[in-house]
Amino acid sequence: MQLRLLEDNCQNESVVIDNIISLRYSIARGETTARAAVESALDAAEKLNDTLNAFLEIDRAGALQRADQIDASSRKSAMPLAGVPVAIKDNICVRGMQTSCGSRILGPYHPPYNATAIERLIEAGAVVIGKTNCDEFAMGSSNENSAFGPVKNPWDTARVPGGSSGGSAASVAAGIVPVALGSDTGGSVRQPASLCGVIGVKPTYGRVSRYGLVAFGSSLDQIGVFARHAADAAAVLEVISGRDPHDATTADVPVPNYAAELNNDIKGLRLGIAREFLGQGLDDDVRSSIEKAIDAYRDLGAEIVDIDLPHAKYAIAVYYIIATAEASSNLARYDGVRYGFRAEEAPALRDMYRKTRDEGFGPEVKRRVMLGTYVLSAGYYDAYYLKAQQVRTLLRQDFANAFARCDAVLTPTAPTPAFLFGEKVDDPLAMYLNDIFTVTANLAGVPGISVPCGVSSDGLPIGLQLLGPNWSETLLFRLTQAYQLANPLNAQPKVHA
Repeated sequence: MQLRLLEDNCQNESVVIDNIISLRYSIARGETTARAAVESALDAAEKLNDTLNAFLEIDRAGALQRADQIDASSRKSAMPLAGVPVAIKDNICVRGMQTSCGSRILGPYHPPYNATAIERLIEAGAVVIGKTNCDEFAMGSSNENSAFGPVKNPWDTARVPGGSSGGSAASVAAGIVPVALGSDTGGSVRQPASLCGVIGVKPTYGRVSRYGLVAFGSSLDQIGVFARHAADAAAVLEVISGRDPHDATTADVPVPNYAAELNNDIKGLRLGIAREFLGQGLDDDVRSSIEKAIDAYRDLGAEIVDIDLPHAKYAIAVYYIIATAEASSNLARYDGVRYGFRAEEAPALRDMYRKTRDEGFGPEVKRRVMLGTYVLSAGYYDAYYLKAQQVRTLLRQDFANAFARCDAVLTPTAPTPAFLFGEKVDDPLAMYLNDIFTVTANLAGVPGISVPCGVSSDGLPIGLQLLGPNWSETLLFRLTQAYQLANPLNAQPKVHA
């Protein structure tokens, strides 16, 4: 893993960033500059965006100005992410840049403030190069729900990158940036990470501030990290984690040095396997890759134990009741009055509300808002929403029981590799089932990480998922590092910077 200086077709010096640790030290030692690294990422983003549609905004002027400030700073050697180019999902607020959430109703909105995670990235020396495309209001598993067109998977541009953070996943998979931020409400970091062959981390609920993250399901949403290497994901998560007075749901729990135990061996650690997750409905290539990954962990010294998650079979139903209910409440604020899009030719107030939401929201958002309004309505609240919350409590207890027997749980991340555009768009239930292995972590609040573990017969990446107890991100990074070092994914996407 070395930082290399290459000549591009225009004979300009271009920085190829294999990992951010090397980049940081190269900048600190004067071997390269933040400007060179950022300019290389900007060039790649602009060159590949016509193919991938991964970015909704690329901020060349602002990013280069920020890079020059870092190069001139006397503090750059102390900045853990000095000069590292990052991409940000377009539902996370960056001051002066658009925050559309992939929706026409917020298309022109430019927030006057930074999300806490962005403030911490900037303080650490990172450079935001652009905002990435996503499913509208983070609602989707394929990135086909964006009002600005779908993101293409770098491994096969006829296939989806996963969702809702497809733009961030694709930008890392294609080598445009070494790390990117996304959001994970039911798997929207881990599932696209699996489909795009990169690492995707969802932290413990309360580990990272949600201030500045546009709300979808407030009890489920978390900002997460995409990277190609465990050390890079760990470095970024450490920077953005911690208590935030702007967000009462952040926990006052110390943030560990994730890198300190990254290379410790995993002998004696117990990995739990829920065998029902390897049964019917799982793609054969995915099953084979997961079984090989289990054997690989056994070879590394981990103990494999069987566990039960008896209420996991209800997770999709519970998730789509709770998530849509919270979405119905959170999206009520988009009414054409305060910010964003306002419908024309609607002289009466009620007509303006109705027309604004009809024209501004896409079909998937409307579907989820209507579902959420229904389950919260009089006569149905107890039967649906209250019952879902009760089952959510049982699911949390399932995980507590499992973690009494094991240190972490291993599952597939997604039931299939990346599927073709249009393959599931007319079947919402089939689309929702893409999240069958990931929604449990959000419902229980536990951390999870997706790790590339194989390639399908069609040459598409496959991911395994590791879930741990609350605040066990250090353990998950350690398990990821051990697996990656012993089982590197040597295949490369077809579209790459």
